[in-house]
Amino acid sequence: MSTPTADELVHRYLEHLAVERNASPRTVAAYSSDLAQFCGWLERAKLDIITLRYRDLRGYLAELDRARYSRRTIARKLSALRSLYAYLAEAGIVAGSPADVVATPKLPSKLPVIAGADAVTALIEVSDPTTTLGLRDRAILELLYATGMRVSELSGLNLADVDFARAQVKVLGKGSKERIIPIHRLATTRLEEYLRVARPKLGKGANSEAFFLNRLGERLSTGGVRRLMKRRLAESSGPSALSPHALRHTFATHLLEEGADLRTVQELLGHVALSTTQIYTHLSARRLRDVHKTAHPRG
Repeated sequence: MSTPTADELVHRYLEHLAVERNASPRTVAAYSSDLAQFCGWLERAKLDIITLRYRDLRGYLAELDRARYSRRTIARKLSALRSLYAYLAEAGIVAGSPADVVATPKLPSKLPVIAGADAVTALIEVSDPTTTLGLRDRAILELLYATGMRVSELSGLNLADVDFARAQVKVLGKGSKERIIPIHRLATTRLEEYLRVARPKLGKGANSEAFFLNRLGERLSTGGVRRLMKRRLAESSGPSALSPHALRHTFATHLLEEGADLRTVQELLGHVALSTTQIYTHLSARRLRDVHKTAHPRG
């Protein structure tokens, strides 16, 4: 039996990622791109994926660095290789992973963008509720801030996922994991207004199962959500760095600042590891220091 090529092994791994680990299409596509680049380097360097040594792998990372990839990008590509080699080792194809002894590039500390409550309110209220798209956009921004859901989760939302009687929404998160998020009264009111008045006017696709529709009556894409938020930010003179994902950060930070516990915020965000949620405690602590410095008479 012939030895499988690097491309064949990567293809097997990507299938495993999609089928066995239930990774999202976006994740599989990202891994596919990073690993295709690695396979191209293996071919140029005339190296075998199975017998690759950690010194060889360092050479690959050095090439990425010379090509001026950011540390964050190099760290992501190394993470993909660690995952690939863990799969190959578990399958008995390699004896060990050369990536295990390669250090991850040290990343600069970068805290997410957080908006103040007044800026979020201005962003939500800038949409004209007398127009179809104004009603839709106001409902979308209200829901993002009310739940902290990912933009992909909002785009994938279906009519059956919103339970107005229980004031809650069901979202399909990373790894196809479902979670239930409560929504407050104002958010339910905005969603009901959109369904009653705006959605039936959004094209022939209004009978679609998708909750939010674009101008053509089709499911609103993640790109569509980002574009509408950019437009509304310009209208409200809000911070240009604010994005749908920044609203997720803002949701979490505001909850912690008002006394919510970390475990609850973890469940609402759909984080697998508590450590992922802990960044928001640093944000809250930083804000407390800033407030103390500016408000204290001897600050």
